[in-house]
Amino acid sequence: MSATSVHGSRRSASPPSPRDGWELFAPGIRGEGTAARRAWRRRYVWRTAVLDAVLATLAGLVGYVLWFEVLAADDPRPLLWEALLVPVVWTPAMVLARTYEERFLWIGVEEYRRVLDAAVAVLAVVATVSWGLQLEVARGLVVVTLPLATILTLLGRVAHRHWLRRERQQGQNLQTTLLVGSREPIAALDEQLQRSPHQGYRVIGCCLPASEQSSGADAFNGLPVLGGVSDVADVVQRFEVDTVAVLPGPEIHGGVLRRLGWQLEDTEAELLLAPAVTDVVGPRVHIRPVAGLPLLHVERPELTGVRRVTKDLVDRSVAALGLLLLAPALLAVAVAVRLDSPGPVLFRQERVGRCGTTFTMLKFRSMVQDAPRLVEQLAAQNQGNGVLFKMRSDPRVTRVGRVLRRYSIDELPQLINVLRGDMSLVGPRPPLAKEVEQYGVDMHRRFLVKPGLTGLWQVSGRSDLSWDDSVRIDVRYVENWSLALDLMILAKTAGAVLRGAGAY
Repeated sequence: MSATSVHGSRRSASPPSPRDGWELFAPGIRGEGTAARRAWRRRYVWRTAVLDAVLATLAGLVGYVLWFEVLAADDPRPLLWEALLVPVVWTPAMVLARTYEERFLWIGVEEYRRVLDAAVAVLAVVATVSWGLQLEVARGLVVVTLPLATILTLLGRVAHRHWLRRERQQGQNLQTTLLVGSREPIAALDEQLQRSPHQGYRVIGCCLPASEQSSGADAFNGLPVLGGVSDVADVVQRFEVDTVAVLPGPEIHGGVLRRLGWQLEDTEAELLLAPAVTDVVGPRVHIRPVAGLPLLHVERPELTGVRRVTKDLVDRSVAALGLLLLAPALLAVAVAVRLDSPGPVLFRQERVGRCGTTFTMLKFRSMVQDAPRLVEQLAAQNQGNGVLFKMRSDPRVTRVGRVLRRYSIDELPQLINVLRGDMSLVGPRPPLAKEVEQYGVDMHRRFLVKPGLTGLWQVSGRSDLSWDDSVRIDVRYVENWSLALDLMILAKTAGAVLRGAGAY
């Protein structure tokens, strides 16, 4: 498609004023279409394969040296080239496990699960073949090399994905996206995609049902209205759209979706369908055939049972270990707080926990002694989200307190709350009673679990979040809780704390 045809078609149809900068993705401007914009995907796959091979080779060398030089120096030593055969087995295993398919890469946890499946399969095959054929396989290969290759491969994939996220935040490797559906769902999804540029979706416009198109209106929520639901295929071809995201609505039924899917088969656009139930993901959602129809089954959230007991045991064990290991640091912080300003070392405050019960939450004092009484005087300077009182330069914060708050060191005494059973390591933010009075129905879901020392709110921006974002994040955690999610949040907490983003 030439630049003239693109601009000519836009003029003839009198399209709306587009969102700032979206024309950069039009093929007439950059000389690129969908295929060119997706070229980075092939490069990403090849880099991933090369990275896996290099890391498997490194694991073979490290395992050889570590086992036969340190751990088991008296073992019969095989030839070095045998250790270098690890990538010859490792990379094909990753191919068979389909870890290089684009639909599993750069988003979600399926990529990591498949890597683990491939690693277990390699270990099982090596053990079975060596036993069946009476082969003398070095124990170091099984004990050190294969586990190390698994860890390095997972770390390499995580690093590669973080590189892609940074590229997308700088406007690279994005895919143009067209939203189709009713106004309210489109506005919500558009705002969420704008908050998550690392996901790689650049929304260029929307298509609304005929009943929601206003005469003369050329934009909605800052998005160009490029046509109706029946015009989606034409819009995709006209602007070479990469992705079409369809949201639920009264005029978008099964027949419309089926015909839209057929029409998009002649294009390179991907079709995404957003379910009516949002913020429910992972193992709770299954597609099962019922009476010949693929229905979406949503399981109940697992808030009780063995996994809940396991979470409590892990919480208290880690809290006890953390208090033991951090005791000298906690003592040093306590001395600094006491010397910096008059008042107690610990700040005690009533918070609302699981099932609406209250408890006394502990923190290192980071403000002057009469800070709570000064809130009314500073109310006009509130920079919070409407429910939470926050100030970026709060005059009540002490010198030591600024450092403690920036790196969340003031939260460490809450390990005592975790040990007592009032809190969890991971969970929603513990609210004040006056905040709970302003909660809607959705927000009361957070009381089904214990509040956390950290949580999705902390790794997603903390005080920079709007109130609606805070509600959405807390509800998402409760709806999708799992031990794997807790581990992921704990891993991300370290980076969030070091960056200090949203901490004030």
